[in-house]
Amino acid sequence: MKRRPKDRRRHRLSYENRLTWLALAAAAPAVLIIMIALWTGDYSPKIQWTISILIIGCFIGFIASAREHLVRPLQTMTNLLAALREGDYSIRARGAREDDALGEALLEVNLLGETLRVQRLGAFEATALLRTIMAEIDVAVFTFDPDRRLRLVNRAGENLLGQPMDKLLGRSADQLGLALCLDSNEDAPLTLNFPGGSGRWGVRRSTFRERGLPHELLVLTDLSRTLREEERRAWQRLVRVLGHEMNNSLAPIKSIAASLETLLQRQPPPSDWQDDARSGLKSIASRADALSRFMQAYARLARLPPPQKEDFDLGELVRRVVNLEPRLRVNLVPGPDAKISADAAQIEQALINLLHNAVDASLEAGGGVSIGWRVDDDCVEVFIHDEGHGIMNPSNLFVPFFTTKPEGSGIGLALSRQIAEAHGGSLDVLNRADRTGAEAILRLPH
Repeated sequence: MKRRPKDRRRHRLSYENRLTWLALAAAAPAVLIIMIALWTGDYSPKIQWTISILIIGCFIGFIASAREHLVRPLQTMTNLLAALREGDYSIRARGAREDDALGEALLEVNLLGETLRVQRLGAFEATALLRTIMAEIDVAVFTFDPDRRLRLVNRAGENLLGQPMDKLLGRSADQLGLALCLDSNEDAPLTLNFPGGSGRWGVRRSTFRERGLPHELLVLTDLSRTLREEERRAWQRLVRVLGHEMNNSLAPIKSIAASLETLLQRQPPPSDWQDDARSGLKSIASRADALSRFMQAYARLARLPPPQKEDFDLGELVRRVVNLEPRLRVNLVPGPDAKISADAAQIEQALINLLHNAVDASLEAGGGVSIGWRVDDDCVEVFIHDEGHGIMNPSNLFVPFFTTKPEGSGIGLALSRQIAEAHGGSLDVLNRADRTGAEAILRLPH
């Protein structure tokens, strides 16, 4: 019967047995010749047996010692590698040195163990830091395996879902109510309700690989608190500005009304009381009219309609805006042909506001104004340069109703920036670097 290859491998000699038999085969001819010469020579039986026992004992002893010197280092290396595989990097082999082959092998194993120990220590420290950060941050972090089953959650995620980690791990995204987050658009906040909180949530997703398999990382950020804080600050700014403007108008009205009441209570009234009353009532009407214009300006800023976009020539619109400014000759810096899709009326209003401010600043300082446009890869820029005194208070530049002009409403820049952002663009107003004055840059997408 033919033996199968598996049976042959099963009866194959081990590595140490093969080397033992090879050593025996190498020494056997010399021992055999010595024994033949000893027992065929003219020696007494005592000498023959004594020398024979000595030769055979040395032969067996040296073979056993050679086998031990071969097997023991290999067993030591096996134990070291097994310890490394099990994660024990503290064991070291003795006899590791650079002056022989076996010592160099043991030295490399020791160095490998030290390298793995340092790497594991660094990994433990990094993992501990990551766990601490995940536990302390106030955003909910979840990781899901390819089957969309939860594999990791931080403390904020536990609080959000209202259950401890051991009851959450292994459950699917559908069961946890997070499937919508994994399939949603990251750019749009979601309004979600969880056991631990509800409101608007920002969603961020990414993928990573663990053990060769793709996993999903989900991060949920509570936007409600941030939005409420921003809303509170916006209301504070608005109330501060409204209070300032209303006090500016109501304080003189109250003072004039009190003066008129005192005038009417005088008996007999002075001869010119009618002129005083007429002047006071005129002042009250003037302040009331200014307050009315202020509130109309506020309503205009709050009710900006969405842009009705259409294609138009930007250069033609800029030239038309320049012709609408009669107080100062504006230097026009022509740019390349630029067709954009936007609300021409709103863009014209924004440019009128910016150019009006630039002319006001230049007239105070006796300078000039220039306007032009340039085209970049993804946007067009309209720039307006003035030669005024520059921006004195840039922090309040875009605060609605803040103005340093005696007759200003304080909505021009705020309205212009609102128009720019409604078109997906931006508005920057900053001091010029080349000389005294300010520069306004209106960026609009193609």
